Amino acid sequence: MNRRKAWITLLITVGLAWGSVAAMLAVGWAPKLGLDLQGGFAVTLVAPENTDPATLETAADIMRLRIENLGGVQEPEVAVVGDRAIVVQLPGVDDRERALQAVGTTGQLSFRPVLGQFIESPAVTDPEAFAPEGDMTVDPVLKPANDTDPATGITLDDVLEFRSVLPERDTGFVYEIGGIPVEFQNGETVEFPTGQDITDASAQFSSTGIGGQWVVVPEFTAEGGEKFREATAYLSTYPPGDPRRQLAIVVDGDVFSAPTIAADVAPGEGLDPNSVVITVGGGDNAQQESESLAALLRYGALPTTFERERVESVSASLGEDSLRAGLIAGMVGLMMVAIYLLIYYRALGIVSIVGLSVFGSYLVGAIILLGEINGTTLTLAGVTGVVVSIGITSDSYIVYFERTKEEFRHGRGLRAAISHAFESAFSTILKGDFVTFLAAVLLYALAVGQVKGFALTLGLATVIDVLVAYFYTRPATYLLGRGPLAEGGAFTVTGAMGRGEATEFRTPEEVEV
Repeated sequence: MNRRKAWITLLITVGLAWGSVAAMLAVGWAPKLGLDLQGGFAVTLVAPENTDPATLETAADIMRLRIENLGGVQEPEVAVVGDRAIVVQLPGVDDRERALQAVGTTGQLSFRPVLGQFIESPAVTDPEAFAPEGDMTVDPVLKPANDTDPATGITLDDVLEFRSVLPERDTGFVYEIGGIPVEFQNGETVEFPTGQDITDASAQFSSTGIGGQWVVVPEFTAEGGEKFREATAYLSTYPPGDPRRQLAIVVDGDVFSAPTIAADVAPGEGLDPNSVVITVGGGDNAQQESESLAALLRYGALPTTFERERVESVSASLGEDSLRAGLIAGMVGLMMVAIYLLIYYRALGIVSIVGLSVFGSYLVGAIILLGEINGTTLTLAGVTGVVVSIGITSDSYIVYFERTKEEFRHGRGLRAAISHAFESAFSTILKGDFVTFLAAVLLYALAVGQVKGFALTLGLATVIDVLVAYFYTRPATYLLGRGPLAEGGAFTVTGAMGRGEATEFRTPEEVEV
């Protein structure tokens, strides 16, 4: 290495480290903080007893996809704990109820036949207000005539065993819906599609109606599309105005919409499945509700139900206190290391102190960049990893400086000692960092929760340490050994070296290179 090359390498390495971090901060980029640092909440969901482990893992994967669909959630943690529980950690969530719905809603969807439609009242909404068979105990506004079903030839009372009463969302109506599949006394069966027959769903704003409204448009499989066509063909046999001409769209027991088969649809023909639209409405939360429903349909229903055991909130103030404590610990550790290096290694200590700032800049820049690219967050465990990384890079300087002292004491000149020491020291640094990096990778792959944050920062630190050692420490020490602080005083490089007796004979070529 010559002086010119050393200067170019040094300036590029230092300039890139400091400049990149300054640029990121200037445009408003900063490390994205995890749950324990910025606040948020964690929810524990418990499945029924004897739930299969594979079912829990599937549920966790679906929850994770739903949360990612919400947007704005930075690195959520969804982990199976024990044999029944799933713990979901959501940092920086503004809409708590929406997030809870995304992870806790089963998302079971079905299309159901409508047997009756009523105005909501305490008597009507009480299922016990209805007799299991025969006439209803209250007079509905729209009561289906108890006549013969034109599609099957049986009466309404013959299918009342499928009766259930469900309130429709925000309309004041109550729907009496039938079960699926619809099985009749003559052996005929009408299949209705379910959520398993849907491959995708999207939330859209429709300009139809007063002021427009938000809707969810599902996409069916080929089999699901045929079920929808057959179901609507059956419903179209009822006369226009009959409430049984409606198709209830039910999600987890809640009727989201109950569209009526248009009067111009010929009896028994059915509708194109591409025409299905689930109306959510035009309220203040209609967009969020439609997007949440679309996510439920897109990623499928949870394979089992969950009971919300507890919801724990983490305040932002607690996170700030934790971050402040971590930063203080890091600064104290850094100052102690810097003082030690200056006292023991004199001028070489300057190289190590500047090197620590270069190392820290690259580490912070990497954390910021990962946060912007894939939402990686900095947790308290990650801050701990940053503090530990100070010791890692300090060890690298100590290994190099001690090897330089050995070369110098054994008879080499200062410049030759610096050059030869780096070759053997870098090999040691590389091996040590590789072992640490391997441990960090294994820890990241096998651990759950915030331990991953510690493993991530530790792994990044080892990689950056190798790069800084080669592209900063090497040229900086090379130039220092040829500058005014190389020899002559107590604070110089030679002032920290000392000269012992040579343990072996060296030729002039070996001593000064």
